[in-house]
Amino acid sequence: MIRDARMDDVKVMYALLQHFANKGLLLGRSLSSLYDQLRDFKVFVKDGDDAAAGQMLGICALHVCWENLAEIRSLAVTEEAQRQGIGRQLVEACLAEADHFGITRVFTLTYQPVFFERLGFRPIDKNELPHKVWSDCIQCPKFPDCNEEALIWER
Repeated sequence: MIRDARMDDVKVMYALLQHFANKGLLLGRSLSSLYDQLRDFKVFVKDGDDAAAGQMLGICALHVCWENLAEIRSLAVTEEAQRQGIGRQLVEACLAEADHFGITRVFTLTYQPVFFERLGFRPIDKNELPHKVWSDCIQCPKFPDCNEEALIWER
């Protein structure tokens, strides 16, 4: 089940992002930034009646950057729940939200370009993105030698 993130999700979101940030697979986020940007996030929680019901299995954010441009960021699915379509569902939920807001261009910076290409994203030169999108990059330990790939989805 996908829903909007809530305050009581933040510490679990933080731990999930840190797990993958420690592996060098995505940019970690501070607790402060997660609270600041909580409205950007969707979470996938396990549905059902068993003891695992309500467990967070994945997260993804749609961050509005500029007129008609948003970013898919902080996509993370627990290792145990990967390859079950959860990441796809989260990205699709964020793209639907972009559509709701009238945003027709959504980009991502990723180490997993094939995943996003399967969802209709295409490679784009990072230099085609507005400078405003690089505000988070300055905080990254890999800046300016980033090896993430830029992709864009356009409706």
